Amino acid sequence: MKSSRALAAICTVLLVPVLGSCSVIGEGDDSPATTAAGKIKDVVLVTHDSFFLPKKVVKDFEAQTGYHLVVKASGDGGTLTNKLVLTKDDPTGDVAFGVDNTFASRALDEGVFAPYSFDAPAGVSAYDLPGDDDHALTPVDNGNVCVNVDDTWFKAHDLAEPRTLDDLTDPAYQDLFVLPGAATSSTGMAFLLATVSAYGDAWPDYWKKLMDNGARVTAGWSDAYEVDFTQGGGKGDRPIVLSYDSSPAFTVPKGATASTTHALLDTCFRQVEYAGVLDGAANVPGAEAFVRFLTSSEVQEALPESMYVFPVVDGTSLPADWASYAMQPDQPYSVDPADVAAHRDEWLREWSDVTSQ
Repeated sequence: MKSSRALAAICTVLLVPVLGSCSVIGEGDDSPATTAAGKIKDVVLVTHDSFFLPKKVVKDFEAQTGYHLVVKASGDGGTLTNKLVLTKDDPTGDVAFGVDNTFASRALDEGVFAPYSFDAPAGVSAYDLPGDDDHALTPVDNGNVCVNVDDTWFKAHDLAEPRTLDDLTDPAYQDLFVLPGAATSSTGMAFLLATVSAYGDAWPDYWKKLMDNGARVTAGWSDAYEVDFTQGGGKGDRPIVLSYDSSPAFTVPKGATASTTHALLDTCFRQVEYAGVLDGAANVPGAEAFVRFLTSSEVQEALPESMYVFPVVDGTSLPADWASYAMQPDQPYSVDPADVAAHRDEWLREWSDVTSQ
């Protein structure tokens, strides 16, 4: 098994574009292949750019089901959801993975997914989306969006690291924070929701202070982490970044016993990613088979080192390094999905007004 550190060197520090190139899964085909019996052979997965499973795992799915997996990457999780909504009357695939709890209510309200339920493994239902009474979405993984800091930078500059959301507006941290935008990134949306949870109706005031303190907003997570973060491999100049609770497990130098980064566990928002059968899918049986496969032990065990997220099935083993470096918060921020559905557009308009000033 490749170590987390190896993956950090191969895929994480170089990050998402490499993940795409690491994938052996084919690109989309507008004319699905069929068997001699007329069964549609291709099952088309629409997902975000960070989707990656080991070649062996994909081959096992194809061997077990007889389907051929075709992957269509569609940007960040937020972009993915927007595209699914725009194409809901003529879906571009059979199944989607990667819509998370910050955008899921919008997809459900728009009728993107068809109901599908099965006898899922123990633990999965604990992550069900509140309000998804028809069971259109199946939980696959979870993680927390948290502010991360570069410990080496702060040590070199003899500056105490921030600890809380309030600290990020302190002049001591001016021009040091980079984060993806809420309108274009599910990670950024999660942080917006964390501030809504923390500050209630006063969240715009917090964002004004944050922007006045020089926070930089990028289009997506990979831009923030790869390009601007000082530990992201791109010679960035910002030692504070919005990322994940698992990220520190991938910034452990070879031969070292400590990570060069850590997550601020008082700033986190819990994300859950879902899979679902697209309403109007050409290959419904194939889509359902892939949703079931995503909760199998081989996929769940592959998730931490493939997509740097935690599994949802009880008893799934984690990489040894995660016990030391991928710490999860005890009390992450949360917002009721019904409130997200009711206020998302309003919050995003207000967020755009504040961050564009």
